[in-house]
Amino acid sequence: MNEVWSNIWVQRGAFVAGGFLIGLVLEKVVVARVRAFTSATAFRWDDVMAESFRGVAPVWLAAGGIYLALGVGPVDPFVSTTVRKVLIVFVIGSLIVATMRLAVGSVEELAARSVVRSPTLVVNLARLVVGVLGVFIILQNLDINVTPLITALGIGGLAVALALQDTLGNLFAGVQIILSSHVRRGDYVSLSSGEEGYVTDVRGRSTTIQTFPDRNLVVVPNSSLAASIVKNFSLPRTALWVSIDVGVSYDSDLQMVEAVTLEVARKVLSEAEGGVLDEPPLVLFHTFGDSSINFEVRMMVSEFTRQGFIRHEFIKRLHERFNREGIEIPFPIRTVVMRATPPSVPDPPSNR
Repeated sequence: MNEVWSNIWVQRGAFVAGGFLIGLVLEKVVVARVRAFTSATAFRWDDVMAESFRGVAPVWLAAGGIYLALGVGPVDPFVSTTVRKVLIVFVIGSLIVATMRLAVGSVEELAARSVVRSPTLVVNLARLVVGVLGVFIILQNLDINVTPLITALGIGGLAVALALQDTLGNLFAGVQIILSSHVRRGDYVSLSSGEEGYVTDVRGRSTTIQTFPDRNLVVVPNSSLAASIVKNFSLPRTALWVSIDVGVSYDSDLQMVEAVTLEVARKVLSEAEGGVLDEPPLVLFHTFGDSSINFEVRMMVSEFTRQGFIRHEFIKRLHERFNREGIEIPFPIRTVVMRATPPSVPDPPSNR
């Protein structure tokens, strides 16, 4: 037994396997319990931290086992240096991955408390920044001079910027859309070009809009969206007024018409899904029409997509109630007066 353990390769294997197994046990037992504990708390940031460092312990302890194995017995200097550099890459790389997760989790957590709602563009930019910084850190730890690389990237970046003007324009337009908070994921918007629907995501090149009610996806370049006139039905609040024009006969009692209409409107808002009674409905007479006195009914609904059903229910119930109350909704009538033409006078006879 002593002869087996005295073998250099057995000792090296024991260090490597021991480091990996300890890391695996630490991940499956300690880290798992920590994550279970953090998920049970109301504080969200501990969940972000626990999730960020998931899977890091086995990598670090396995790297520590390999590092200790290099100290057992004579090792070729070239092999030792190479393995140490590889270990540095693995350890720093795992730390970069954990930092990326932490950055993404922080963005999503902050977005959940604000109006940005974590679009893909913000998450990808966070990953990109951490990844680029991580690569430079790895290169510096490998004793690679990054100054020529930065210079080359600067010159190459200018050429790339000239070649990708449209792509970069869409990227910066996407950043502008997110920072302005005038268009957010989940908002119902209508563009001056005619597209309308729910904003589902803001990416590096484009913004996706899901139409209603067919739920098709419309992809709008960020630069076009930034230059477009946008009506946001979700800002400053999702509730909005629905207007319906109605006309009644000139013989109608307008006080009764107003009372009946408001009663029907209140009943619809209280019973139909999406109705809002915080602001009472309004009836506003506005026009003496050709065959009717016209008025406008305004009702508050909870969001844009609820207005169709509210209109449907209101028109159906109002028509039924008007028929029951004897209130006439007249057909368009136009009176044509035809005047009699005077008799024609014969031409006088000509003298020849």
